Amino acid sequence: MPNVLVIDDEPKMTLLVSNALREAGFDATGVSDPTEALKLMESRSFDIIITDQSMPKISGIEILEKARQKGEAEVILMTAYGTVESAVEAMKKGAADYILKPFAMEELILLCRKLSDRQRLTDLTALYSDEIKNLNYDQFIGHSRAAMEMLGLISKVAATDTTVLLTGKSGTGKELAAHLIHQNSNRKNKPFIPVNCAALAETLLESELFGHEKGAFTGAVARKRGRFELADGGTIFLDEIGEMSPGLQAKLLRVLEERQFVRVGGVDNVATDVRVIAATNRNLKEEITRGKFREDLYYRLNVFPIHVPSLAERKEDIPSLAEYFLKKRQYRHPRLSTEVVALLTSYHWPGNIRELKNILERGMILAGGEPLEIEHIGIEDETETAPLLTENPAALPGGLEASEKEMILKALEKTGGNKTEAARLLKITRRRLYSRMKYHDIK
Repeated sequence: MPNVLVIDDEPKMTLLVSNALREAGFDATGVSDPTEALKLMESRSFDIIITDQSMPKISGIEILEKARQKGEAEVILMTAYGTVESAVEAMKKGAADYILKPFAMEELILLCRKLSDRQRLTDLTALYSDEIKNLNYDQFIGHSRAAMEMLGLISKVAATDTTVLLTGKSGTGKELAAHLIHQNSNRKNKPFIPVNCAALAETLLESELFGHEKGAFTGAVARKRGRFELADGGTIFLDEIGEMSPGLQAKLLRVLEERQFVRVGGVDNVATDVRVIAATNRNLKEEITRGKFREDLYYRLNVFPIHVPSLAERKEDIPSLAEYFLKKRQYRHPRLSTEVVALLTSYHWPGNIRELKNILERGMILAGGEPLEIEHIGIEDETETAPLLTENPAALPGGLEASEKEMILKALEKTGGNKTEAARLLKITRRRLYSRMKYHDIK
């Protein structure tokens, strides 16, 4: 809610304008004494200042100059004695607009809305260009049972304003799930702002979340709106919430309970209408037991929990996921062979979808534009180097290693050196065959 300071030496005018702005949804403060107004400007932070130009002792132009020195608020000058010269002077000194009395209150309210929207858009643009300009959310791909269960929960909760806690391992796509909730909600035309709570130090995270006032700390050269303020009307996604410090957990709890906060170094409450979606790969109940996470915050966040399945829990989706990522990179051969699919689905994917993307990225480079083969799939699986035979060596003539080597040689001989057929004959992947041939020095 933008806060506005209204200054006019006529108390009735001050009251009239302030009340109209409050009814229009602004947080308006009205004063009839310009000296008191200057004190308020020193101690508080305003988005817009509306001041009469002609006042005793202190003029509107002096108010304007003081506001420009502080460099935060947009200033609108009101006057009943307007001239072209005075309007030009006001604009030259940095006034946002100049309005002649009498004026329609709707005109002033519309002007304030435009200025407020412009301020917010400027800060949002800065945020997007500085940090999240490269965000490009993938489509959700998957028809497995685990994926469909998650999508079902998302579709049910999206239409509400309920707080959601996403749980799941790293790389499973929790941010994509949060974005899906936002895109299917009534807030989809408002900002979706992600924050990685693990990526920032405590003091920096507090400033990012709640903003700060000019001079709040060394380096705070101007007022900055926090992400809760910029996400107003939309959704804020708090990733890695389990990494948040106890001090910030308490402040976040207040935002969830009261829907307002105070900027770092500020005194005024800033109201916000934000849907909160949090995510973690930690077991927060265990963190509560260890004293690392607030129990009251957990229950505030865990209103509607959704488990984001790991890739190992939805292996049926791997072929379509791989094809989607290859098509997205405009690879000429997005369809994978049966062998490659078998290899991908036999892996346990500890790095989840993020690891799948990386494996495919490497594979595309190695394949050089040709269809991906098993040797292009750089899966680091300990089973690839495991012996083919696990029987008691004493029961095999010549021992375990000799028997395995002989078995591989026979398979290659029988298939005329065709490694794909030999691997099929041995009922192993071609990659594993290569690994064991290298071990036995079979050329």
